[in-house]
Amino acid sequence: MLRLPDEWIWDSWVVDDGETYHLFFLKAPRSLGDTDLRHEAATIGHATSTDLTGWTYHGDALRPATTGWDDLALWTGSVARGADAVWRLYYTALSTRGHGVFDQRIGLAESDDLHTWHRVGTEPVLEADPRWYKTLDGAGPASETWRDPFVFADPGGDGWHMLVTARDRDAPRHHDGVVAHARSHDMRTWEPGPPVAGPAGFGQVEVAQVRVVEGQPLLSFTCHPLEQSTGQQASGQFCTWTVLGESVTGPWDLSRARPFTAEPKLFAAQLVRRRDGTWVYLGFRNQEHDGIPSFDLLDPIPVILSGGALVARDD
Repeated sequence: MLRLPDEWIWDSWVVDDGETYHLFFLKAPRSLGDTDLRHEAATIGHATSTDLTGWTYHGDALRPATTGWDDLALWTGSVARGADAVWRLYYTALSTRGHGVFDQRIGLAESDDLHTWHRVGTEPVLEADPRWYKTLDGAGPASETWRDPFVFADPGGDGWHMLVTARDRDAPRHHDGVVAHARSHDMRTWEPGPPVAGPAGFGQVEVAQVRVVEGQPLLSFTCHPLEQSTGQQASGQFCTWTVLGESVTGPWDLSRARPFTAEPKLFAAQLVRRRDGTWVYLGFRNQEHDGIPSFDLLDPIPVILSGGALVARDD
């Protein structure tokens, strides 16, 4: 478990450099008192581990800029390494000059060692395209849901893909969550495209990520029960979901998604491959609506693929 006495921890993501697991996570001071305030005070923390259980904390990896489009708070992202051996951190950011938490954009920072990061450029690398995704005014790029970039290499060697939490332009609430898609050949310049997962009864398709588990392409994502349609809620109060597909590049049929039932409140869960080839979930329990603050990273939950869904297994 990772718990910081003076900081709340929630969303996180992991990258393996071959020797050490690097954890990046959202954090905010517990001194804020009200957990709702954390969203506009979030920075990206950094910790390392050799076993995904015991962590060494290294402070902030990246903080909001002093001015510009990402000067309010930084939110969830992912890390990928290019053929040039440069590590790239894609992150969500908010601006003091926008609409608070309702103006989400995607930025980029680079590092040679996963410890020291430098922003690339002075503008976002990707914004919501109103041709496909809901924006605040229906025309510009500002969006209340444009976050959680997940970047991965094309399996055929044709550049890179980015998945983003977004909303459909026209679908009703609690049915409008989609997975946006963008492509790049250099990891710096990104071209948005239509979604690879359309509306299917989820109001938010958060922290979407693709993995190949036991030879099966799989999309894992989070959706809080309060953001689910009544049809999805009928299966129970579950936060983490998975769906199998034909390829890691999609498309994904979210109507076939299955809940992870072993830990119903597991939130922003990252599916991480250990070096022995087994898989674990890392995340936190979202118990805010129960009045229980629980902002700590849980110990790894071993999982296997069974019956078309991820289930917990005993190590």
